[in-house]
Amino acid sequence: MSKAVVSTLYDSDVFRMACRQFDQAADAINLPEEIRDRTKYPRRCLAVSLPIRRDNGSVTVFEGYRVQHNLSTGPSKGGIRFHESVTLGEVAALAMWMSWKCSLVGLPYGGAKGGVIVNPRELSPTELEHLSRRYMQELIGFVGPQLDIPAPDVGTNEQIMAWMMDTYSNHVGHISPGVVTGKPIALGGSQGRREATGAGVAYLVKKYLGDMKIQAEKATVAIQGFGNVGSEAALALSASSRSRTTRAASTTPPGSTSRRRSPTSSMRASSRTSTAARPSRTGSCWSWSARSSSRRPSSGSSPWTMRRS
Repeated sequence: MSKAVVSTLYDSDVFRMACRQFDQAADAINLPEEIRDRTKYPRRCLAVSLPIRRDNGSVTVFEGYRVQHNLSTGPSKGGIRFHESVTLGEVAALAMWMSWKCSLVGLPYGGAKGGVIVNPRELSPTELEHLSRRYMQELIGFVGPQLDIPAPDVGTNEQIMAWMMDTYSNHVGHISPGVVTGKPIALGGSQGRREATGAGVAYLVKKYLGDMKIQAEKATVAIQGFGNVGSEAALALSASSRSRTTRAASTTPPGSTSRRRSPTSSMRASSRTSTAARPSRTGSCWSWSARSSSRRPSSGSSPWTMRRS
């Protein structure tokens, strides 16, 4: 039984689930109780009030969090989500999982996570910018390239990271691209970052299909959700299927007919990958659209353009 004295600060279903997962792993390696308590609960957390003047002149105060679970191995690392169901307990659980992920792959980072209780689709572009910048202003002294490095998550994107980077840079008096990841490539972002999570899903799916002795080009895939992760996963799976089918066709003897199914029929998603597009927002918010869906662009370009709707 844990002897840690912890209030109900992080009490939530998702945090309790993360703690159960931790305890199961700790039991398997006979981890001492005092080490469990130190490595289970977050190092520190911050709750902030974010007053934003709306376009109609009124002021709305939003609530935001940042949890740093572990700082022992290096600066903490984790995304920021804008969602109406964000809770401190959820953010703490996500920060704990980030610590595990960094540790498992040997990265010199601790886990962190942030969030704001808001539905970003209900904000205008101006209001969203004000909220993003105010959130970063409240984190000054709590984040930094050598302390804690935020990233996009649910409800946030490259544009929001650019606003946050600009806000932090103005405060420290010099450009600091290392304060966030997931920013636009033009501001020092990494190529392939946007596609990384969806590509990772596709990689694991293909490995799992291989273990199950299922041919990927003959499989049918259902994808729930078609945002950044879902659309990129669909594109990666479709590209893999086309590659396999092309290789098979190139080895077919002259005069014979390949019985393999075409890539357009073999890897079907719940939404067509050829018409993948970023979710649009109503009103005057940003929307994302595909320039071309016939093939993936070169590494130095983006398939998405941003326009006002």
